[in-house]
Amino acid sequence: MVTMVKMPKSDLTMERGTILKWYKREGDKIMKGEPLVQIMAQKSTIDLESSVSGTVLKTLAEENEDVPVGKIIAILGEPGEEIPSLEALEEEARPKALEPILEVSPKLEEVKSHVEVRASPLARKLAKEHGIDLREVEGTGPGGRVTESDVQRYLEAKAALKVEGRKVKESLPVTGLRRIVAERMVISATTAPRITLFMEVDASGIKAFRERLKFFENLQVSYTDILVKAVAKALREHPIMNSTFDGDSIKIFEDVNIGVAVATDMGLVVPVIHNADKLPLSEVSEKIRVLAEKARDNRLERADVSNGTFTITNLGMYDVDTFTPLINPPECAILGVGRIAEKPVVNAGRIEIKPMMTLSLSFDHRIVDGAPASRFMQTLKKIIEGVDLT
Repeated sequence: MVTMVKMPKSDLTMERGTILKWYKREGDKIMKGEPLVQIMAQKSTIDLESSVSGTVLKTLAEENEDVPVGKIIAILGEPGEEIPSLEALEEEARPKALEPILEVSPKLEEVKSHVEVRASPLARKLAKEHGIDLREVEGTGPGGRVTESDVQRYLEAKAALKVEGRKVKESLPVTGLRRIVAERMVISATTAPRITLFMEVDASGIKAFRERLKFFENLQVSYTDILVKAVAKALREHPIMNSTFDGDSIKIFEDVNIGVAVATDMGLVVPVIHNADKLPLSEVSEKIRVLAEKARDNRLERADVSNGTFTITNLGMYDVDTFTPLINPPECAILGVGRIAEKPVVNAGRIEIKPMMTLSLSFDHRIVDGAPASRFMQTLKKIIEGVDLT
């Protein structure tokens, strides 16, 4: 008897995953517990292990392909075993509907057949989001059932009509991590009323501090490393910033887990430094270095990107002075960090040239008002300028 392998659901919000790498190909033998395929889900990678021993009879998704949760991606069995049709397998995997209690008259059934369209839940959701009448979409699923892919193709066809008359150089598919980032940013922009505060900070102290660490302790740390420690300390003094909005309550987190945005070739990921307030600077620096390498090599595990309570995103290395970062849901706030640049500063009636850095704090106005958010920024400024990281 064949075994169906489906795209797993790693958490409650996951709707699709991306096939990154097949460890086993069609015809390969596989043992129970042996990795079959590597999947990207919610910014982390999962090695999906086989639940049985046998042979890979068929793989139903290509590498780098997006696959909805619950869809069959592979079939395992014995060598030479007959593979049922995909339609039959999907029908077997689909939850069976309850038998109707009341008999429906033929006339009502006839009317119903003209009104309803057979479609998957994901297809209905996507159609509703874009205001599409499913009767206009050609279904390619079993029995003409409209699938999410059918709706997606319909949307792409409509988009192609809109760009008629303009020459398109290239059409890039929104898949994998790029799709996940897009979905999360839409959630952030549409669910959290965002306010952004800007504050300039004198970076003279942390510049000198870095040089002292390098010279006397042979310890090389980045400005981001230092800011993680500074933010963690400020969050302890302002715990409301270390929270989330949960419908009818605001939940303040016990742990201070700082996410650090990392740019990769595939998109933006946010590995998390757990309990950053309790770690020495040297350990924070090492953890950020290791996690950044794992992110760029696409080796982040679910634990590496889970349970963040606050995020830092630094664009200073790209000569950006200031920007308005989007909150990383469901967190309360995110800190944007600009470049350190020499600027004229008035001090006691005299103009001095100092290395200045602009911080931008975006926060959820459902949780925090302007005054407490400003006090958090004042505390952070004091910690950075005084290099008070203990």
